[in-house]
Amino acid sequence: MTTLAVYPGTFDPITHGHYDLIERATRLFDRVVVAISASPGKKPTLDLDTRLTLARDVTAELPSVEVIGFSGLLTEMMAEQGARVILRGLRAVSDFEYELQLANMYRAQAPQLESVFLTPAVENSYISSTIVREIAKLGGDVSRLVHPKVAEALKSHYNT
Repeated sequence: MTTLAVYPGTFDPITHGHYDLIERATRLFDRVVVAISASPGKKPTLDLDTRLTLARDVTAELPSVEVIGFSGLLTEMMAEQGARVILRGLRAVSDFEYELQLANMYRAQAPQLESVFLTPAVENSYISSTIVREIAKLGGDVSRLVHPKVAEALKSHYNT
């Protein structure tokens, strides 16, 4: 039986912290699906197609990783994928309360789902998409926080 984990998120943009979790998840699961939410309510900086392209570029060297877009309920997308494991990252204790609430809500909607939490490597523990966007918006260098293609996409986005 193939084990499949789904790593859902907005990935606006995908960072080295995200990549770290994805790469380590490939050692735990046979397949990892990076599921990028359209998230119109969050008003993402980068459109869904751009986020999908960047995630595919960043994970291209990981053959067991697939990147998909979705809208709607995560639990419905999980059923469509035939997945039972939701992968989430925890950077700090402050993340835990929110992630625990989500995990319990997912379990209430679909009891067969399990949430698995990974922590990033120490050098990635401070990186968040929000911080990356803010630095890029102010013209700062994000090259140590994201893949070069992501840095270029952000630079292009904020210079238009």
